[in-house]
Amino acid sequence: MSLTIEETKTRNKELIEEVLQAYPEKFAKRRARHLNTFEEGATDCGVRSNIKSIPGVMTIRGCAYAGSKGVVWGPIKDMVHISHGPVGCGQYSWGSRRNYYNGTTGVNAFGTMQFTSDFQEKDIVFGGDKKLEKVMDEIQELFPLNRGISVQSECPIGLIGDDIEAVSKKKSKQFDGHTIVPVRCEGFRGVSQSLGHHIANDAIREWVFEDAKDKPGFVATPYDVAILGDYNIGGDAWSSRILLEEMGLRVIAQWSGDGTLAEMENTPKAKLNLLHCYRSMNYVSRHMEEKYGVPWVEYNFFGPSRIATSLREIASHFDDAIKAGAERVIAKHQAQMEAVIAKYRPRLEGKKVMLFVGGLRPRHIIGAYEDLGMVVVGTGYEFGHNDDYQRTTEDIKDGTLIYDDVTGYEFEKFVEKIQPDMVGSGVKEKYVFQKMGVPFRQMHSWDYSGPYHGFDGFGIFARDMDMAINSPVWGLCKAPWK
Repeated sequence: MSLTIEETKTRNKELIEEVLQAYPEKFAKRRARHLNTFEEGATDCGVRSNIKSIPGVMTIRGCAYAGSKGVVWGPIKDMVHISHGPVGCGQYSWGSRRNYYNGTTGVNAFGTMQFTSDFQEKDIVFGGDKKLEKVMDEIQELFPLNRGISVQSECPIGLIGDDIEAVSKKKSKQFDGHTIVPVRCEGFRGVSQSLGHHIANDAIREWVFEDAKDKPGFVATPYDVAILGDYNIGGDAWSSRILLEEMGLRVIAQWSGDGTLAEMENTPKAKLNLLHCYRSMNYVSRHMEEKYGVPWVEYNFFGPSRIATSLREIASHFDDAIKAGAERVIAKHQAQMEAVIAKYRPRLEGKKVMLFVGGLRPRHIIGAYEDLGMVVVGTGYEFGHNDDYQRTTEDIKDGTLIYDDVTGYEFEKFVEKIQPDMVGSGVKEKYVFQKMGVPFRQMHSWDYSGPYHGFDGFGIFARDMDMAINSPVWGLCKAPWK
């Protein structure tokens, strides 16, 4: 039996109190600030965020290195990204998030390759600057078609004081002005991978934009746009780019997914920056608006309702030809979307979903679920900031359970009590909930599927949600509440 809104709010508040009672008093007081039930009309979600996780809670967060290397810089395909430090961090990041790219790996594209300075004990004692120089020399010899190098510093680099800036400047001059970018993204910085995004954005601003501002050869048009914060997981950016080009825009850059150094250099010359993942790229978007006068707009290409709204918002920044193009693209795909909804909505109507993801997904995916008649009953960010939660208020319904940097205990308890039909989270949570008998989709990298962006992606998204929830395998195991 479904609950009323007021009954849902009461249950959620009681549930929060129940999980807090399991903690020591001091810890419970701190965690209480991160849990809440959303009240319609509120200007924020009522939770604290971007605060250091408490040791021992097994947080799902990553580090600043992960935010820089794994998210912002790593997918730039024609640059070599050195994990400067011990091999462990680099090995972790080698298994990329399926950031698809065009190119020949090892020749002119390096996205799925792992380069590390492989620190040993003597490098910690005597410093790794000479080793870093040697690594760069080897890269230039073995991979002469690389367009640039980034140095992604791991924890020991900041602790022992390696001067990666000096090494980068020296080798850039030696390599005839080759772009080499030092990135101070040591993992211990900040409270999560979010600071790594910010540091990476600042490195782009200082080491790419400044060096590229006078480069000739770019011919502008009135319809130039850049896609920022789409990492092309499973081909997402390609699905988005198709729609933008169909409506008459010219995409001069997309990064980081399938992105190149030249595209990054050209971005400040765009007429409009299109920002998909607000958390990871809002810093550099704001910088380009302030310094180069390039406005930016956040868009959402999950599900036909949000896609149509976003296409019209993007078109509003251009002339009538682009506005007409947006309507033409929406109309072109309307029958396709109606067919997807007609097929899957009867199978998914009313199904409850709980989300816990990073980046933009805890709010952006909600519209796609709603297009299928599904209900998001709980959502939260791994490393969101207050402005992420403020933006989330536009997408969630009255009574939605909100949780920031949720602990493993809290998440399991919430799922057990609320009894969703599906959980959408990351690979670290996937097998916990599947073993509990709860259908699950890995919503960081689409569980080896995708794309999920764009009109083409919505059909794949709908199929995958149906496949997860309505699989007969769940008849062979039981959730705890059953």
